[in-house]
Amino acid sequence: MPPLSALRAFAALAESGSVVAAAARLGVTHAAVSQQIRALEKALDLPLVSRSGRQIELTEDGRQLALGLSHGFAEIMRSVSGVTEAQRDRPLQVTTTAMFASTWLVPRLGSFRLAHPGVDLVLDPSPVQRPLEPGGFDAAIRHGTGDWPGLEVHKLMDAPLVVVAAPALLKGPPGGGADALTGLPWLSELEQNEASLFLSRQGVATALSGGVIHLPGNLVLDAARNGHGLAVVTEVLVANDIASGNLRVVLRDQVDRGYYLVTRQGVHRPPLRAFCRWLRSEANAPGPNVAARRV
Repeated sequence: MPPLSALRAFAALAESGSVVAAAARLGVTHAAVSQQIRALEKALDLPLVSRSGRQIELTEDGRQLALGLSHGFAEIMRSVSGVTEAQRDRPLQVTTTAMFASTWLVPRLGSFRLAHPGVDLVLDPSPVQRPLEPGGFDAAIRHGTGDWPGLEVHKLMDAPLVVVAAPALLKGPPGGGADALTGLPWLSELEQNEASLFLSRQGVATALSGGVIHLPGNLVLDAARNGHGLAVVTEVLVANDIASGNLRVVLRDQVDRGYYLVTRQGVHRPPLRAFCRWLRSEANAPGPNVAARRV
């Protein structure tokens, strides 16, 4: 197979009728086009053009090759257009936890819709870390320490973990340290075991004897506000509840954690670039809980 660049140069010459016009179409010098044509003739061991002064005509072999290349490049362009149009029209898919989606992201989506009304968005609220693959999820908003090798990671905001509870559940200042909390009821997001993991990091090995209620992430905070149990949450999502006294912080994690925008490496399609710009802007925007939202 001859080099594709040489075939493209010959096709441009055949379509335009001159080296100069072919060079302008390809955005190269006419000397480069002439060099590609000579290289193609050498590779095929066939004369493709007949030269008489400045006049260039295709040989019989050249006309046959030009016809095939015309059909071939047209089919390539149709395939490229089909792929790019399908990718352009595919909805933008973003995954994050249900708690972050309902508490922080969804209330802000109105401004994204106003700025980008033509972008279709699919939001996947799941505690499972979805893989970011071509044709699948475009971006994830993940909580952690930012350690996701092979992906582009941008920190949106600090988000340390805290254990919170309604004041009525605690019935006064908690005593006995973290071990005393194992006898109280706990709340946990479905498919997660954050309560036991959090207490284990605090050195507590006692099993939870007060029972655990497993709920979708967007309902955990409602249950905590109503005094149904303690919950491990990110402080940024309950800052207003803490300030108003609806919830009290019982324990704090000392590990530096945050919410991160995570995408695949490489070139991003326009809807994803628009979403990433908007999300970073929202995370940096001044307003309530500025300290909690800083990058």
